[in-house]
Amino acid sequence: MGIKKLLVANRGEIAVRVIKSARELGIKCVAVHSDIDRRARHVLAAGEAREIGEASPLKSYLDMGKIIAAAKAAGCDAVHPGYGFLSENPKFAAMVAEAGLIFVGPKAETITLMGDKLASKEAMHKAGVPIVPFVEGAVTAKEAEKLGYPLMIKAVAGGGGKGMRMVTGPEQLKPAMEAAAREAQKAFGDDRVFVEKCIVKPRHIEFQVLADSHGNVVHLFERECSIQRRHQKVVEEAPSAALAPKVRNAMAAAAVKAAKAANYVNAGTVEFIFEEPDRFYFLEMNTRLQVEHPVTEMTTGIDVVREQLLIAGGEKLGFGQEDLVRRGHAIECRVYAENPENNFLPSAGKIHLFREPSGPNIRNDSGFGSGDEISTYYDPLISKLVTYGASREEARLRMLAALKEYVVLGVSTNIPFLIALVSHPEFTAGKTYTDFIPKYFPDWKPGREKLDLALACAEFSRAHGPAGNARGGAAKERSYNPWAELGPFEIGAGL
Repeated sequence: MGIKKLLVANRGEIAVRVIKSARELGIKCVAVHSDIDRRARHVLAAGEAREIGEASPLKSYLDMGKIIAAAKAAGCDAVHPGYGFLSENPKFAAMVAEAGLIFVGPKAETITLMGDKLASKEAMHKAGVPIVPFVEGAVTAKEAEKLGYPLMIKAVAGGGGKGMRMVTGPEQLKPAMEAAAREAQKAFGDDRVFVEKCIVKPRHIEFQVLADSHGNVVHLFERECSIQRRHQKVVEEAPSAALAPKVRNAMAAAAVKAAKAANYVNAGTVEFIFEEPDRFYFLEMNTRLQVEHPVTEMTTGIDVVREQLLIAGGEKLGFGQEDLVRRGHAIECRVYAENPENNFLPSAGKIHLFREPSGPNIRNDSGFGSGDEISTYYDPLISKLVTYGASREEARLRMLAALKEYVVLGVSTNIPFLIALVSHPEFTAGKTYTDFIPKYFPDWKPGREKLDLALACAEFSRAHGPAGNARGGAAKERSYNPWAELGPFEIGAGL
């Protein structure tokens, strides 16, 4: 069957990433964009582009009707949602299928099941996958005591920390549940909550799975994503430094079992809470491509996006579990336009100079360059910087060097913070737990790492000018770039 023409229903680095793998398969690509994204990198990377509305995501990237209409008008036969936006929206997946298009992801029913935290827990428990003990809805003092404090209140339809509260004693239970329900209603339009046992000093470990429509399911080993800020991942790595081979095998088997229980098709991620030395519990299943998929690709050699497209096109997996081998270690840092000194407040504006690190075993997935704008309308992720090494320490040192080489002028970034984090002795020792940032960086202020970056940026600016111009002379704010003026095109198209 195969996909011939793909609409990428996203923007930024993930849209660029999807387009690269699609074009390597000979698939023509169509980008969509808001009115302020006309010259964005993902638009220039595609062979064709369609404007779908105003800057506000609700009027463009979240408008299902406009996206599907654009796909039909462009003659596409498939839609890839990337991550974020509509990627885990079952209504969108169903609408794509009803329009006669291929949705590059699981079926709407699977997204619905895995998006409901209670229903997914019940399905996993039935399948024999370990889950954290929980109670649905309002909890009595007796039930709470039986679960054992501390407890975690979570929104049934939640994610990203919304509607989440920790409770350390009975006096906090009722007000915390009421507050969590209010926040859940505001964020998701669903005030249902549940209470589960809080795992003390946990690690967040997830397994990448691939499943085709012919019943074949494999895992691509684990990633550790324990370093988080406000329940959002900041640094990810593969493999985890905490897993013994026996535990890794048990978690991998549980991940495959979870995918089969959900009748999963395409790429997905089964997330676990891990309690050392050997206890693990199902947390949730992300029914989309994960931000951190590059560390899996670097250590396995498998292009996850390519596999997504092949599976969506009806093909069988070209390998079995016994064919998969993982080598070395990879670390990913999420580089954001934000100010770590001011409570990580997003930083918007023009990037006057963008110089990404390069070299053997360094990968930087980005949707920006010199002269591009960081908008207040969208996520401030600039790029995902990934380094690979034969060992964790080799990958860590390479990451440290790469971060110090990374130059972004015009907006604040979290690069100095990432340098401090990767340099921390507890990170070096692999002691990464979900409380890492609040414990070691409760009120971070830059030290030597910011001075080092300032000196590097000053040298780049002196040598190249604020817009990356050649040495000498007064640099214009942005030099003329004919490629940015041409819009999307394909070399050799029509030949």
